[in-house]
Amino acid sequence: MNEKIKILFLCTGNSCRSQMAEAWTNKLKGDQFEAYSAGVAPKKIDPRAVKAMAEAGIDISAQKSKDIDFLGEMEFDYVVTLCDNARESCPFFPAKTRLIHKGFDDPPKLAEGVNDEDKAMNPYRQVRDEIKAFVEELPGALAGEQEEKR
Repeated sequence: MNEKIKILFLCTGNSCRSQMAEAWTNKLKGDQFEAYSAGVAPKKIDPRAVKAMAEAGIDISAQKSKDIDFLGEMEFDYVVTLCDNARESCPFFPAKTRLIHKGFDDPPKLAEGVNDEDKAMNPYRQVRDEIKAFVEELPGALAGEQEEKR
């Protein structure tokens, strides 16, 4: 029996993109991957991220934002940073861990100042769908991304 590939999606707040990536991976690729998410400066889960995922049939309302330190000594095969801040702030992992950067736009930033709720949801839907497309290509998509040098 093969062990699942352990993958960590890392973002700044662990409130949106990394939560989506964790949920998509466990839903679509749970037979191959064991997905986790965390943040370098976690804050509560974005309600619009919950809404966007619910529209796609995935309930992330019970997920909690986690600090990278919360994961302790857990070892990962891959750490995928999803934003530039996480990429720059990423802690060091054991040599066997492959560090990959796959940046996605920040939905809360794109929705900032938009007064129409449906229009404010559009960036969340777009990034949700982009993350899903990335996850659907796993594990091959990991080979196509440039590994970070530390």
